[in-house]
Amino acid sequence: MLIIKDLVKKYPNNNFTSVDKISLTLKEGEIFGFLGKNGAGKSTTIKCLTGIIPYDSGNISICGHDISRDSIKAKMNMGYVPDNHMVIERLTGREYVNYVADLYKVDKMQRVERIRYFTSIFNLEAAVDKQIKSYSHGMKQKICIMAALIHEPKLWVLDEPMMGLDPQSTQDIINYMSEHASKGNTVFFSSHNLDLVKKLCDRVGIINAGRLEKIIDFKEHPVERDNLEEIFFGISKLLRKPV
Repeated sequence: MLIIKDLVKKYPNNNFTSVDKISLTLKEGEIFGFLGKNGAGKSTTIKCLTGIIPYDSGNISICGHDISRDSIKAKMNMGYVPDNHMVIERLTGREYVNYVADLYKVDKMQRVERIRYFTSIFNLEAAVDKQIKSYSHGMKQKICIMAALIHEPKLWVLDEPMMGLDPQSTQDIINYMSEHASKGNTVFFSSHNLDLVKKLCDRVGIINAGRLEKIIDFKEHPVERDNLEEIFFGISKLLRKPV
């Protein structure tokens, strides 16, 4: 589903390598949590794999399509929810989702049914035809999610999706993450919420100072689910020298 091999990204005028030879393979039907303290390289990794920023070396493949050589086909198989809900606020929720559906060439009848379904499960029936600028933070996040899912992507990538959400919005998103994975799709999300990761994920990767230090499979090593805090904080204390 997603294959990252020896990914390297270094920003100009920065002594540290932001992403340092990360390799990772995600499986079909799994929810994968991506953990790391602020500045560890989570968002940079996500921006590389979504094609938002270029990387220096390595390879990223989504459903067999290289993101740098075949970006359109790669992105057609991916839905992305950024950490700052970037939407066109003068549009209504429905207009914005339809705009994104046009970009992904989603059939008219399919999008009508999918919008109906998502507005129902995300409790947006009363808001979908209002301008997005009138929405709360949680409602904007849900519209971003609807737009990211309108083409039924095989890979769903979310960067800190629960940040600032109320409990009901958080639960709505968690429920659909599980549903999406149950269909054989893959969910990849970054988070600071260790309890959420323990509860929701099949596997988790911990990044520190640009390096992927550990991947934990909770099914193979269930005891590490209970010890995740200890493992995470131990790794987060590791220091790296500038290169």
